[in-house]
Amino acid sequence: MKRRSQTRAQAAKDNSNKSKEMAGTLTLAQFSSDVIWQVASQYWSPDTKSDHLPYSAKVIERIYNEEIGGSHSSRRINMLEFSQYMEQYLWPNYQRETATHAHLMSIVIMANEKFRERVQVWNVFEEQPEQYPDFFRHVLESCLPDKGAKEARSTLRERTSLLMFLNHCFNSMEIELCREQAKRLVSLSMWHCLQPRRREQELREVPEWRKYWKRLLKKDKDPKAEVLWERHFMQNLIIDFLDILESIPAEGEINPCLVHYCERFLEFIIDLEALLPTRRFFNTVLDDCHLIVRALLSPLVRREEGKLFGQLLDMLKFYTRFEINDVTGNSLTDHDMTQLHYKKITSLQRAVFAKFPSLRVFALSNVATVDNRESLEQHFGGLDGEGLKQIATFLNLVPDEVAAPFEWHRLDEPFLRELLITRHEKRCSQLEALNEMPLYPTEQVVWDENVVPSEYFTGDCCLALPKLNLQFLTLHDYLLRNFNLFRLESTYEIRQDIEDAVSRMLPWKSEDGDVVFGGWARMALPIASFAVVEVAKPHIGEKKPSRVRADVGVTLSVRREIKTEWENLRKHDVCFLITVKPTQPYGTKYNPREPFIPQVGLVSVRGCEVEGMLDANGRVVEDGPEPRPQLPGEQRCYRVWLDSNQYRLDMDDLQDGADDVYESFNILMRRKPKENNFKAVLETIRHLMNTECVVPPWLHDILLGYGDPGAAHYSNMPNQERSLEFNDTFLDYEHLKRSFPSDELKCELPEESRLPPYRLIFEDVPVQKDSDDKEREDDEEKKEQVVSVSKSIVVQPYKYEARGPYPSDKPKQNSIRFTPTQIEAIRAGMQPGLTLVVGPPGTGKTDVAVQIISNIYHNQPNQRTLIVTHSNQALNQLFEKIMALDIDERHLLRLGHGEEALETEKDYSRYGRVNYVLAKRMDLLNQVQRLQEALGVSGDNAYTCETAGYFYLYNVMARWEKFQDQIRVHQEEADPEKLRALFEKDFPFGKFFADAPQPLFKGSTYDELLATAESNFRFISDIFTELEEFRAFELLRTGLDRSKYLLVKEAKIIAMTCTHAALKRKELVNLGFRYDNILMEESAQILEIETFIPLLLQNPLDGLNRLKRWIMIGDHHQLPPVIKNMAFQKYSNMEQSLFTRLVRLGVPTVDLDGQGRARASICSLYKWRYKKLEDLQHIFERDEYKQANPGFAHDYQLINVEDFKGVGESEPNPYFYQNLAEAEYVVAVYMYMRLLGYPAEKVSILTTYNGQKHLIRDIIGARCGNNPLIGWPHKITTVDKYQGQQNDYILISLVRTKAVGHLRDVRRLVVAMSRARLGLYVFGRVSLFRNCLELQNTFKLLTQRPLKLVLVPDDSYPTKRLSADAVADKALKSVENMSEMAQYVYEQYMAKMEELKDTLPSEEELRAMRSKLPHEEEDDGAAAPEEVTEEPPQKRAAKEPPAGKKAPEVFKPTPILNEIAMDEPEPEKSQAQTQQEMQIQEESTEKPPQESEEKTQEAES
Repeated sequence: MKRRSQTRAQAAKDNSNKSKEMAGTLTLAQFSSDVIWQVASQYWSPDTKSDHLPYSAKVIERIYNEEIGGSHSSRRINMLEFSQYMEQYLWPNYQRETATHAHLMSIVIMANEKFRERVQVWNVFEEQPEQYPDFFRHVLESCLPDKGAKEARSTLRERTSLLMFLNHCFNSMEIELCREQAKRLVSLSMWHCLQPRRREQELREVPEWRKYWKRLLKKDKDPKAEVLWERHFMQNLIIDFLDILESIPAEGEINPCLVHYCERFLEFIIDLEALLPTRRFFNTVLDDCHLIVRALLSPLVRREEGKLFGQLLDMLKFYTRFEINDVTGNSLTDHDMTQLHYKKITSLQRAVFAKFPSLRVFALSNVATVDNRESLEQHFGGLDGEGLKQIATFLNLVPDEVAAPFEWHRLDEPFLRELLITRHEKRCSQLEALNEMPLYPTEQVVWDENVVPSEYFTGDCCLALPKLNLQFLTLHDYLLRNFNLFRLESTYEIRQDIEDAVSRMLPWKSEDGDVVFGGWARMALPIASFAVVEVAKPHIGEKKPSRVRADVGVTLSVRREIKTEWENLRKHDVCFLITVKPTQPYGTKYNPREPFIPQVGLVSVRGCEVEGMLDANGRVVEDGPEPRPQLPGEQRCYRVWLDSNQYRLDMDDLQDGADDVYESFNILMRRKPKENNFKAVLETIRHLMNTECVVPPWLHDILLGYGDPGAAHYSNMPNQERSLEFNDTFLDYEHLKRSFPSDELKCELPEESRLPPYRLIFEDVPVQKDSDDKEREDDEEKKEQVVSVSKSIVVQPYKYEARGPYPSDKPKQNSIRFTPTQIEAIRAGMQPGLTLVVGPPGTGKTDVAVQIISNIYHNQPNQRTLIVTHSNQALNQLFEKIMALDIDERHLLRLGHGEEALETEKDYSRYGRVNYVLAKRMDLLNQVQRLQEALGVSGDNAYTCETAGYFYLYNVMARWEKFQDQIRVHQEEADPEKLRALFEKDFPFGKFFADAPQPLFKGSTYDELLATAESNFRFISDIFTELEEFRAFELLRTGLDRSKYLLVKEAKIIAMTCTHAALKRKELVNLGFRYDNILMEESAQILEIETFIPLLLQNPLDGLNRLKRWIMIGDHHQLPPVIKNMAFQKYSNMEQSLFTRLVRLGVPTVDLDGQGRARASICSLYKWRYKKLEDLQHIFERDEYKQANPGFAHDYQLINVEDFKGVGESEPNPYFYQNLAEAEYVVAVYMYMRLLGYPAEKVSILTTYNGQKHLIRDIIGARCGNNPLIGWPHKITTVDKYQGQQNDYILISLVRTKAVGHLRDVRRLVVAMSRARLGLYVFGRVSLFRNCLELQNTFKLLTQRPLKLVLVPDDSYPTKRLSADAVADKALKSVENMSEMAQYVYEQYMAKMEELKDTLPSEEELRAMRSKLPHEEEDDGAAAPEEVTEEPPQKRAAKEPPAGKKAPEVFKPTPILNEIAMDEPEPEKSQAQTQQEMQIQEESTEKPPQESEEKTQEAES
């Protein structure tokens, strides 16, 4: 087993190296020694700016000819891009008049490389925007150079690059530079290139466009040649493509560049068709060119090399006939599409009726009998070329003759026949196709490299995948693209699981031809028996069976914990049925370097859903509160549901002669539950597509990416509220004034009376008029004319209604002094509409969210708010802060499994809330009983909520009304003592409040005393109000019904994760779940589709969505959602969250600008990434920020770590990067901090790769983890995993020494730099990271300080030294390298041990102390205190000594050996041991860390 793991790791490493060579990975050593570095230093490198030689075009020519166009161009291009060739040399020196072809192509290729690396591109062009129009024209001309031009015609490879750049321009329409140039190519003026009769036909159908067309003709009576060339550009590009495509032979060798160009061209056309602004007029031109028909007839489609081309062609065919009205942009229903289809067929029938009597039968047939391909081929098969041409000409599909300017048209017979058939055959409904699609992937999809790429994605080729960009055609298109990408991303993960499990089982072919398994896998078992037990009849109107069930038998002869895992498979868990027919004999080892399928003989894969395990009687064991029955033996049988759509397809194939896959399954595979919810999410999306998605009208266009981006901002909403109660948002009037610095505040009360809370009336908001009152309406119009120009706020202080005499009745108050931008975010969240809040690290995003929720709760008591976050941790942090505010806990509900992690004794889950309500009901009824006794009323009034209601109506209210009448007589009484006596005498509930603070009435005036009486009665009234709400719980008897009622009726604030919303949507909708507001935290980390689904967790009411507010809080400058497959992440842009897309579209945002987390110096490392980010006042005032970091000269520092024993980064497994020198250095600094007295919980160690995380954990485990003097730090994890968390002191290992790696993503850098509050110490290779353009803003600051760690050895924790204090050079210690630090820590530790020895008691003293302790024989040793060490729980559990041992021995500190010495080869041994330990750990956990670190972006979900 061990040898196989090593073989697998080595093979995977070889594959990794091969992939990275393909990707052109660049190492620092290669870069520094290369000729490009030397040329860069001479001409453009920022480091040598003062010594640069003058600009020379010959340099660009030479670099292009020798480096970019060479055979190793990928690596060289990467090197040039890294050297800032484009930013510093190419673009600043570009002039259209003098620019050569090499200069143009160099810019284009550098820009494409930046897009491939996913770094910023357009900011380079925006530095010199006046040259961009000429440059863009130059690009267009190079795509289609004139035949007589002086410049050489671009090669195919160059034209492919130009096409890719053009596509990037069209996909960046939010950039004004691109938009201005690109939109002219696809505007109405491009219809100049249409056939005149076709153009007239199109204008006749859309009269509005005819007006624009006439206006265009009038404006351009004599257009310039340049304008005409531009209008014909797209058509000429298509014609040129068709010439290239049709030149490909049906057999023989083919130039790969030719195929690549054709694929990229189709990708470009698909992207144009998938955006409404570009497709509106272009779609007609594309149809007039008949590109799809000619491509279908081309030889490339039928060649093996054309597989991807064929898949792209299917995508293009899909989008050209998409269900959308190109004129209005409205979505078309199936009925609308059918009408359009009938219109085309009837036009064809009229043409045939007029021209060809022989086809009279076709002309008179009904549409349904002639609109399929077979029928059309039968009818038109007998026509010759001339006859087909006459029909096509009549329909304005082709010109009368092939003459200029339409000489490129084809009029041959095969083309015309295919044109008529393709154009008029009935297209399958998208929805029907989707509903007939199996949700589980099969072997055909799982291992299709064009759809689910497995190799490291280089970005050099295109894929047959949908893209998520800025805009979508319709909601259906939006959902469909997300559906396909989510399905394929899940398929990629499933493939990894299948390959891992099946390869571990080692299927071999036995001598008699059967299958034997030479290994075993935790997640898979051999199938002992399989039988389909039920195939139910289809529902009416469907072809698939309504249900297919099967029984799967397995033998659980495995370890107990694995057996438990299999027996705990729950209902709806997804498993996979696999058939392998291996051809390899006994003893064959699995080789990961070879293809997977031939080695294991995999034949088929089918998914299934567990219904349950069968008991001894063949009945399904139901999940419930009762414990599961213990089944004897090892044989287990599972009842599963098969996919009905897939079963139908398999049965159809069986009738066509294929094998029966359901007779040959021999492996059952399960998956980890957290990764196995894909089917439920896909079903949710499909269900959404089958229902009418009613998105609020104010959101619809913004979601699709059209219209005014600010249309949903509260200032543009028709129902903007003029008056808002801010409750406890403001702490005092001064706080209020500072919150609105540009507004005039008006308050009629004197200053001493201006106490919070405040009601604010915004006078610049128009008054909503009352149509019934004409006079008032006229007055308001007059006022509005005045108010519209004045920006003033009327402040009205008001008082909370007292809720009772008890101290606990006082409402909880906010204590945070919000900044003006936070107040603007709170105000925007309280108003109707869409609110986007961008919250940089430490700016109080969660506090703002909680205050918005609280204010909505109090301002809109009848509305319900849904809270959605990405992670359970964020949801719990939010929920814990909500519980601290003035919100009645009976209105709080937390859905999902993360509720257990809430740091509270109270249970906020559905059943926890039901129990709370039942307990609260009993408590309230006891109070009613006490009130009844206090009033002296007889009877059983506190028996139920109903009887309590009658008691309130007939006894309580009657007494209260009588009291009001009695006391009203004395309101003129002036004597306070007499008044108080009257109130105490007449108040009927004084006895009930006997346990309240006395005296009950403390006021001195009638109004004050009456307010006290009313507050006391309000306390009593609230009891009965709550009981009335709880009355339903008496009628509902089961916990399930009660929990449903709580969810649908009682709860006002409901919290869940986005995953829970996606999984449970159908259940929530069926329950009648309703909500009015949504607040999303961590919005920039949530997948686009998982952000969209929570909008539709309720059915529309009267055809309208009742959603009123959508508040999204996030930070798109931090890390995006985790996508494991690099192709989906980069090519399809699946990592783009909806929050990020809305920001890119220009939707107004509120950018929080005051951070209160980190020192000002640490904040400067990442504040440059934001528009404005300042430090709050407490950063300069609190002692913890004023004090220096004990033992360190600087509060942040970048420490350069060189190779140790000639080794920098290493890679024991693919993408499993480690750096022993950095790991040892980080651990040594951590130990130094602990020796100074730093608390372990205040230190976290972060790294950018999983491999380094495991290495640091191993080193700490070996060095100091079990040492009570040092122990484990608070966290050792990756930067990605630590997003959203913080600590006082952070140590970061950057790991890489050869290439920058994925830290080049600035978002990851921002997360890494912003986790520390007081101290940040970064360990890395300075020479590598300081030259990276994207990281320069941060690394310029880091490198201004010493690059060697500077310590203050005589310091201790806590220190009195201030940050501003200068430290004498004598008191400082500069650490040269890791070895010196390790030696120093060793010496410090030994000195600490000597100190401790003097304070420890001697053996005699210990014996004397022990003899005085009382102890019992039977409990000997039981009372020994458990020693607590700060280490991971799993490690702690493994090391806990068994109870009941002998008495504790004398304390002996754990020795720390100095294992780091420059003259000993010990570190290499240490690393080898570490790797060996890792391999042992991999075997014990079954799965080696094969996941690509850079691919998965450190995902550890």
